[in-house]
Amino acid sequence: MSKVVKARYTADAVAGFTHRTAMEEAARCLLCHDAPCSKGCPAGTDPAKFIRSIRFRNVKGAAETIRNNNVLGGSCARVCPYDNLCEEACSRCGIDRPIEIGKLQRYAIEQEKIYKMKTLQAPKEKKPGKIACVGAGPASLACAAELAKAGYKVEVFEREAKAGGVLTYGIVPSRLPQAVVDHDIAQIKGLGIKFIFNKEVKADDLEDYDAVFIGAGLWNANLNNHEFPGSELKGVYTAIDFLKEARLKKKDFDPGKRVIVIGGGDVAVDCAVTAKLLGAEDVRILYRRSIEEAPANINEFHYALSLGIGITTGLYPVAAVGTKTKLKKVEAKGFYDREASAEFSADTLVFATGQSPEDMNEIAPVKLDPKKGLIKAPKGKAGGKFFAGGDIVNGGKTVVEAVAEGKEAAAAMIAYLEKKGVK
Repeated sequence: MSKVVKARYTADAVAGFTHRTAMEEAARCLLCHDAPCSKGCPAGTDPAKFIRSIRFRNVKGAAETIRNNNVLGGSCARVCPYDNLCEEACSRCGIDRPIEIGKLQRYAIEQEKIYKMKTLQAPKEKKPGKIACVGAGPASLACAAELAKAGYKVEVFEREAKAGGVLTYGIVPSRLPQAVVDHDIAQIKGLGIKFIFNKEVKADDLEDYDAVFIGAGLWNANLNNHEFPGSELKGVYTAIDFLKEARLKKKDFDPGKRVIVIGGGDVAVDCAVTAKLLGAEDVRILYRRSIEEAPANINEFHYALSLGIGITTGLYPVAAVGTKTKLKKVEAKGFYDREASAEFSADTLVFATGQSPEDMNEIAPVKLDPKKGLIKAPKGKAGGKFFAGGDIVNGGKTVVEAVAEGKEAAAAMIAYLEKKGVK
């Protein structure tokens, strides 16, 4: 496969603003006194304030506003569903089109990196208390950063070799380059947070900590191998395994010539785009419902279509068929029309049908939803010294919502430690 073709996997799918275009876009802002865009951000990134800073050529001020409100400002600038949040709330919508808030945020963070700005600070004197964060995904990173900024010592446990969680292992790099994730994490590490990698945490490891945040994420696939014929064949993946293997191997990963992806969410689109950018000739998304009912962002569907990825709706898979260990085809039936059926030739089948949690009671004595296995943590409180947020609580939402829950849990942990009078 051509190296030029595979190079698209790590190349930016969308170009960012130049200095000139950023200033032109910021100049369109109406400078609303009671800015609805800022109310539309779950993490409180405050677009109104940072856009005002950009407009008046104070790019460092813009970067500080973003970074102090959302430590994953660079990553969120790439993957946040702005059109359903702050941009949808923009007052400019009633005139022509909303301000491109996401691209302005991306511009400010890019300037932060280029000019090596110091935008996060932690007090030199540390408060008493030993705090652990389980997992190094978005919620844990946001929680750890808030605690560090408040003066606490924090240790983050991660079973993988790198921090980032889904940011590092679950999103196609053309949409979220690893360099962007690494830059965000570098700012967080700069707060003095200690990271412990390749560590599978158990309950005994957390006994000596005064407060613990659990942001372990959802890493079990919703696929029962005993219920889907052919799931043991070579070439059948879960979305998690497919995306992770592609991220680790990059241009050395062979997705196969013909790829079928099952699902209608952003993860399914990421899997399809990954396969296409890494050289697959024929890639198709198979979704049981209509495209209007699909949870994926419509802009992501448009991008997939622009790459020549097919989208077939109204069908669901019933079997993977092959010879011995190699996948040959996928059989499907109609979801709405029960009489309908179809067969698709395939070298690779990827199930992007959602993830589920591991047993969190092996880590902590927290209350779990009996059906979904998610941690019950109202306002970040999971009981006693345990707190939680992100996918392990909300079932898998956006990165910016995980950041918001991490910040909320950090506030609850600070209140808990102060009330307890930890010394």
